[in-house]
Amino acid sequence: MDRLIHTALSGMRASMDSQRVIASNMANANTLGFRAELVDARSVTIEGLPNEARSMQTARVRGADMKAGEIIETGRSLDIAIETDALMAVQAEDGTEAYTRRGDLSISATGLLVNGDGRPVMGDNGPITVPPTGIPAISPDGTITISDPAVPDQPPAEIGRIKLAGWQGSPIQKGLDGLFRVEGGGILPLDETATVRVGGLEQSNVSTTEVLVEMIDAQRLFAMRSKMIATAREIDESGAQLMRLG
Repeated sequence: MDRLIHTALSGMRASMDSQRVIASNMANANTLGFRAELVDARSVTIEGLPNEARSMQTARVRGADMKAGEIIETGRSLDIAIETDALMAVQAEDGTEAYTRRGDLSISATGLLVNGDGRPVMGDNGPITVPPTGIPAISPDGTITISDPAVPDQPPAEIGRIKLAGWQGSPIQKGLDGLFRVEGGGILPLDETATVRVGGLEQSNVSTTEVLVEMIDAQRLFAMRSKMIATAREIDESGAQLMRLG
């Protein structure tokens, strides 16, 4: 009974961990640029006699699904969708450089270029600041220019370039804040070939249909493992009753 109960209990814990990830993915199905989290569920055999007969289960987040989401057209000049596999560099709350795919940009009250999460967008020399006068525009390579409508003959002035970083070949991990970072610290290199689509936004890559199926499977697994514990109790009570009769 001890083996059965502990094995079923570890499975219930793994199902609960999977449900948390599934719920997070479902909650962010409409979050711009969101990358679905992937769960790694596997059995772990305890080494050493007499416990090798037990096979516990663990479940943990092993990464994110990096496939691109659908791009919708907005027509807004400060909305960008990254057309390549690059990530946009932003400044995290602790001041370090982190990365995201969310491109609904705006200008804060202090003149900083921020995305929809309020994260300052990083350029070659740190967070990008936009002058209070003029009309900003973004080119496909991420370069930001500003033009003065009062002087139509003057060419637009370049004020910075959004850092579009390449992550292939670099170990990155997703944090609880939804931002990607380099494992162990550090920053990603600039991807010179990265391009953006101006006037469009990338949607979440979460498939609600797949998430619902995963949720149902996790609930069924939890119910089955709960039933195993109830069955173990019934067997234990039956065995105790037979011993009393003897």
